[in-house]
Amino acid sequence: MSLAIAYTRAQVGIDAPLVTVEVHLSGGLPSFSLVGLPETAVKESRERVRSALINSGYDFPQRRITVNLAPADLPKDGGRYDLAVAIGILVASGQLPSQAIESVELVGELALSGELRPIFGVLPVALACREVKRGLILPAKNAEDALLASGLAIFPASHLLDVCAHLKSETPISPAQASAQTFASSKIYPDLNDVKGQLQAKRALEIAAAGSHNLLLVGPPGSGKSMLANRLPGLLPEMTEQERLQVAAIHSIAQTSSSGELLCQRPFRAPHHTASSVALVGGGGNPKPGEISLAHQGVLFLDELPEFSRKVLEVLREPIESGEILISRAARQSVFPARFQLVTAMNPCPCGYYADGTERCRCSPDQVRRYQSRVSGPLLDRIDLQLSVQALSQKELMGFPDSIEASVQVRERVVEARERQLKRQKQPNQLLAGRELEALCRIDESDKEMLASALEKLQLSARAYHRILRVSRTIADLEGADQVMRKHLMEALSYRVSARKILK
Repeated sequence: MSLAIAYTRAQVGIDAPLVTVEVHLSGGLPSFSLVGLPETAVKESRERVRSALINSGYDFPQRRITVNLAPADLPKDGGRYDLAVAIGILVASGQLPSQAIESVELVGELALSGELRPIFGVLPVALACREVKRGLILPAKNAEDALLASGLAIFPASHLLDVCAHLKSETPISPAQASAQTFASSKIYPDLNDVKGQLQAKRALEIAAAGSHNLLLVGPPGSGKSMLANRLPGLLPEMTEQERLQVAAIHSIAQTSSSGELLCQRPFRAPHHTASSVALVGGGGNPKPGEISLAHQGVLFLDELPEFSRKVLEVLREPIESGEILISRAARQSVFPARFQLVTAMNPCPCGYYADGTERCRCSPDQVRRYQSRVSGPLLDRIDLQLSVQALSQKELMGFPDSIEASVQVRERVVEARERQLKRQKQPNQLLAGRELEALCRIDESDKEMLASALEKLQLSARAYHRILRVSRTIADLEGADQVMRKHLMEALSYRVSARKILK
């Protein structure tokens, strides 16, 4: 047979579109042509495949070899196509049976010796194979990540010879078996009882966790802003299986860590304030996910918020609303999910002591205004809870309170409130919008008049109004109330204006 067809997968965003590898042998001078929009690394596979076949004891056909990677308009990059090309040549030259590759897909990079090297982004490949009910032959080092896609026949191989022996039914590869997955988190999070005082801030943290709301903490250095933010992951509910797989797929593409390590905990990303916009939202010639996508279904913590470049911060505005980021390049577009919970912390001025009740601040009004203006109004408008955090007194700092709630106690209330939201509307309150928001946050006429008066007096936007409603719905859920009442609205409104006495 002079024509063979093998199946493999490309990588576009977090998707793995099918690539059909067509290999044709014909007469003429010996040559090896690779078509289908291959990039440099793919073109170089000709030499890797030739050496791998020869060093594995197979004949490399001395004929005109044409390899087409379809679809032709999809850019191909990396060494992930090596194994499929090599097997396609062996089938086309009659050295392997053609029916052996009809029900499997192949991914993997070949060494010159024929050994299989791991690739990145194997979990999206495994999930796509499971959908079409094909088996997957891949490098042994990628098996652990691929096993997260349960219900898929996975055949891990270390060498091209292992793959060929399996396809000829001489020495079948045993399907990889997943170890028992326990989704209980093995990570020990910092506990909320380490934070002394700051009862209002802890309450805001609980509300943020329960409704997946964005949070801003404003206060002087040493007031506990970063401590509070670092304790938020310990309050969040566990992820669903679908959320786990989506998070693991993103990190598999980004090559940040083993996907299996991410099944037990929500992501917590805290980029340094020198991070560029590309590092934050993703990008590059072959687009990779940025920090906002790596924080998907978790927390993105931006400490020292005004120290970030304003241009960097502005790129957050659309993903906060849409929950995804579209990266466009001349040859392709990639969409990465970015449904993250934004937590930020900032000092009120360059020295940090503005409006702290002491006379330590030496910043002029213009310096304070310039410093705070680095964070734009539209970005602040998208943050649900804006809280002023004051420094502790010596008595609070050195004392030992009789009772402090631990994270596990707060988390129980958060989980109950989140379950109430999922049962009612199948999503956290943060995502409520339109008529659904109005229906679930219905308030009586007197409360409407009070809220309208507050909005006019404080000059709050329509977006702020909707966010106040969402936060009040979360506060009601924490109390187990079916109806949003005035006390819930007042508390939600207080978190909207708490920092206004500091922020000019």
